[in-house]
Amino acid sequence: MDRAALNKTLNRLVIKVVPMENWNGRKLVEAGELCERRNGRGVDLNRNWSVDWGKKEKDYDPYEENPGTTPFSEPETQIMRKLSVSFEPHVWVNVHSGMEALFMPYDHKNITPDGLPSKMMTSMLEVMNHFHLKDRCIIGSGGGSVGYLAHGTATDYMYDIARVPMAFTFEIYGDSKASSKDCFKMFNPIDITTFNRVLNDWSAAFFKMFSMGLEQMDELHSNAVASTFDKLVSIDDYLNGYLMERKSRYGKKVEVLDLGMQEIRTYFRLFLLSSVLLLFMFCSRISKSTRPLVSAMNL
Repeated sequence: MDRAALNKTLNRLVIKVVPMENWNGRKLVEAGELCERRNGRGVDLNRNWSVDWGKKEKDYDPYEENPGTTPFSEPETQIMRKLSVSFEPHVWVNVHSGMEALFMPYDHKNITPDGLPSKMMTSMLEVMNHFHLKDRCIIGSGGGSVGYLAHGTATDYMYDIARVPMAFTFEIYGDSKASSKDCFKMFNPIDITTFNRVLNDWSAAFFKMFSMGLEQMDELHSNAVASTFDKLVSIDDYLNGYLMERKSRYGKKVEVLDLGMQEIRTYFRLFLLSSVLLLFMFCSRISKSTRPLVSAMNL
C-alpha cells in the first residue's frame, strides 16, 4: 500500500489499542512463571465472558481454564466490556500467540456464523493470509480449527452480544518445535530475523484488514439501506395489497370492496390530509394558549 492510500485509509479510522489486558498475569510471567496465562486471581480472562460461560468439556483443566465465579467477575473483563460498549467498534481483534492462525467466531462451537458478514470475514482473512502471511495461517472458527472448544471467550461475546460486525482472534506466532515446557520459545520469536519477519508481516496484514474492512463496512451499510428501501411501499401499493387481501378473504359482499380502487385511494389521501391539518391546528392552538399573560400597569 502506497503512502497516499495508507493515509486515506487511516483518515477514516479510529483505532483503539489495549496493549496489555492481563497486567497482573504479565507480572507473574516476568517473575519467571513463563507458562502462566491466568490473571492475579487465578482466572483465565478468555473464559470469563458471558457467551456459553462455565461450560466444561471432557478435557477441562480447572487450573488452566478457570472461568471465574460468574461472567465478568474479573475487573479486566469488566473494563474491556465497558470499552466495547462505549467505543462500539466495527472490527475487534484479540491478539494471541502460540500458533499462526486467523480465527473468526465461534470458539464455543465448531461452526462459523451464517450470512453476509461471515462471508466477508472469511474473504478478508483469506486475502490477508495469502498476500501477507504466505498462507501459513489456519483460517476458520476457533472451535472448529484449534482442536477444542472454548467457552466464555471475548471474541464470541463481541460478535454475539456486542454485535461487532467483524470479530477475530489472531494467533500471530508459534514455534511448533518448541517443548511444551519452554513457553517462552513456544510463544515468542527469539531471534531478530524472526522478530522482524513477524512484525512486518502482521503490520501489513493489519493494514490490509483496515482497508478491506472499510470497503466491506461500506458494502454492508449499502445493503442495509437498500434492504430498508425495499421494505418501503407506496400508499397505492399498500392499498392495492390490502384491498386484494380483503377481497380474497371476504369476497364481493363487503360494501367497501365494491368501490373502485381509485376512489379508495382518493378517500385515503383526503383522510391523511385532513388529519395533518387538524394536527397543525391543534398544535397552533396550544402554542397560542401557552403565551405568557402580561397584566396592564399604569405608568
